[in-house]
Amino acid sequence: MLAEIRVPTADRMRELGRRLAGLLRAGDLLVLTGPLGAGKTTLVQGIGDGLGVRGPVTSPTFVIARVHPSKLSSGPALVHADAYRLGSRAEVDDLDLDADLDNSVTVVEWGEGLVEDLAPSYLEVKIAMAPAATSSGVLDEPRTVRLAGRGPRWEAAASRPSLTVNGGSEAP
Repeated sequence: MLAEIRVPTADRMRELGRRLAGLLRAGDLLVLTGPLGAGKTTLVQGIGDGLGVRGPVTSPTFVIARVHPSKLSSGPALVHADAYRLGSRAEVDDLDLDADLDNSVTVVEWGEGLVEDLAPSYLEVKIAMAPAATSSGVLDEPRTVRLAGRGPRWEAAASRPSLTVNGGSEAP
C-alpha cells in the first residue's frame, strides 16, 4: 500500500485529487472503487483540476467515458470512465480505453475486475465511507482512501513520501 489517508470533507477529497495529479503522467491508469456517494467523482474533479484539463469533470455514468483535453499543450488529457453499467471485459474492450492510454491519465470508476489488464501498471484507489455516511450519503463525512500501486510503474513510487498527505492520516 502506498498510502491510507483520512479525508473528512468533499473539499479535502478534491485537494487530495489535485495532489495526486502531481504524481501522475500520461499512460497512468487509476482504478477507483467505493460505494455510491463515496466521492469517486469528487476525487476525479481534483485530479482534473491538478492536471489542468478543460471542461467540468462530471460523472460519466450515462455516457460511460469522457475525454478532457489538457489546457496545456504538453499536459496529458484525462480520460474519465464509469464502468458501473458494464458487465464484462468485452464491454470494456468496446470502449477502446487503451487507445488513449499512452497519451492520457485514465481513471475508471467501478473498474475493479474489469480494467486492470489495460496497462502493465495501475493505481488502485479504494474509498471507504464511515458507517454513518453509508446511510446518509453525505460527502462531508469522513472517508478513508487507500492507494495501492500495482506493477512496475508504482514499485518505485511506493517509497515516495509525497504520496502521504499530512503524515498519511488526513488529507489537507
